[in-house]
Amino acid sequence: MTTTTVMSPKPVSIYNVPNALTTARFALAIAVMALIPMGNHIAALIIFSIAVSTDWMDGYWARKYGQVTKLGRIFDPFVDKIIICGTFIALVEVAGSGVASWMATIVVARELLVTSLRAIIEGSGGDFSANQLGKWKMVLQCAAVISILLSLINPSVAWLGWAGQIFLWSSIALTLYSGYVYVIAASKVMRDAPADL
Repeated sequence: MTTTTVMSPKPVSIYNVPNALTTARFALAIAVMALIPMGNHIAALIIFSIAVSTDWMDGYWARKYGQVTKLGRIFDPFVDKIIICGTFIALVEVAGSGVASWMATIVVARELLVTSLRAIIEGSGGDFSANQLGKWKMVLQCAAVISILLSLINPSVAWLGWAGQIFLWSSIALTLYSGYVYVIAASKVMRDAPADL
């Protein structure tokens, strides 16, 4: 009688390129939050742009080379939220940014709410993946931060100030709307799910 040994797949190490890239983005996010209150808006703009423009790299690398880890699945979206929420909070105390404390509160509250809903639903086996609306929300938020920093660097250029405020208010509106859409979607999932969800 012969027996066949089934080899379990080798676990993926957390010490890989995608997690290293995410860690680097986390460090860049901290740098942006430190530079904005110091008035180093040019450096903050450059670092913020690098951080958000390389956001896709860690996910792409992880999927292409089979280096997806549980740590990466948690750490990557966490860093995304730190970059946006932290930058909005930092801009509140900058005169001329146009970012009010209630705006930063909305941005943070939306991220906390959606993250909590996703944890509840996916932790019970449901599917609560990000949608295109959430991705466009991120794009508008990044555009708002970049245009606001540009207007702070060049205060004499009036159209930069207007562009910053347009992107800012648009991003806040889409943040609220996308949060509402996620809540409605979550309520449907939880309503249709078994009672123990």
